[in-house]
Amino acid sequence: MIRRRWSVSQLTDRPDHDLVGVIRIPEGGRGPVRSIVTRVIGASIALAITVVIVYLDRHGYRDVDENGLTLLDSIYYATVSLSTTGYGDITPVSDSARLTNILVITPLRVLFLIVLVGTTLEVLTERSRQAFKIQKWRANVRDHVVVIGYGTKGRSSVSALLGDGVDPSQIVVVDTEHESLEAATQQKLVTVHGSGTRSDVLRIAGVPQAKAVVVATNRDDTAVLVTLTARELAPKAQIVASVREAENVHLLRQSGADSVVVSSETAGRLLGMATTTPSIVEMFEDLLTPDAGLAIAERDVEPSEIGGSPRHISDIVLGVVRGGQLYRVDAPEADAIETGDRLLYVKKVTPAGPE
Repeated sequence: MIRRRWSVSQLTDRPDHDLVGVIRIPEGGRGPVRSIVTRVIGASIALAITVVIVYLDRHGYRDVDENGLTLLDSIYYATVSLSTTGYGDITPVSDSARLTNILVITPLRVLFLIVLVGTTLEVLTERSRQAFKIQKWRANVRDHVVVIGYGTKGRSSVSALLGDGVDPSQIVVVDTEHESLEAATQQKLVTVHGSGTRSDVLRIAGVPQAKAVVVATNRDDTAVLVTLTARELAPKAQIVASVREAENVHLLRQSGADSVVVSSETAGRLLGMATTTPSIVEMFEDLLTPDAGLAIAERDVEPSEIGGSPRHISDIVLGVVRGGQLYRVDAPEADAIETGDRLLYVKKVTPAGPE
């Protein structure tokens, strides 16, 4: 027998229902395990109520030997009755027992069956629901952020995006590790299982429609290849990449990265400063945390600020962004604010720590 296998290069040719497990859309409500546990608890409660009702009215029942019911008989009768097995070896004979069966045990039987059937249907339809969500997501995804690599750097970048007000549904994580993707799913992020070096994986992650791509892989050579692939698919997207060694920055730039962060050198500088001026490191941490204390932000200039100096406005301005070029506040080009400029400044978010 010849078994048909989908190669990685054929991902973009797969129908949406065949991408379940590759793309994962976060569930809006309870997870399947929690839902099943809840249903089992509900069925157990219905069974327990039936046992109590039958046992309290045990004198109204008879078995095939015309004997009364014990507690074990009550449990047995409740089980076979709710599961609609109905062997007939125990029957209600008194009027009260028969009335109780009509008014109480029959509704409990229906509830019990709904719980069991509902659980089965939920498991069977989970794949169909995911396929529908994938189809809808792929048709509508636009202007999102794709984070390639969900290790320490990737998680920190996502935390910064969420702290800056980006909706979780606008962030897509690409990784090969199931544990990393599970962690991203817990954050309500869309995930894609696959290597970011593959163009078809990046296509189904929506890179051609993305406004930004964050390359947060663990290896510099992988980062170069991912950046090349992403730039080919998205010529206008903002691509930000991280490398460990400064000597590889030019490779990332040549590959199409708009910004490159050298993780080892940045960490090394902070470590060095911490030995003499730890308060500076604390301030850096505050500035890099967008959801508390002080934060570095960018905004449009106001009409009243045009023509003035960025050093003379109320905000603490660090630089002027003009035509995509950043000029420090002490540069001659930033002496006067022009129409269309954007200001890089320090803003106060909320008091750090508990109120």
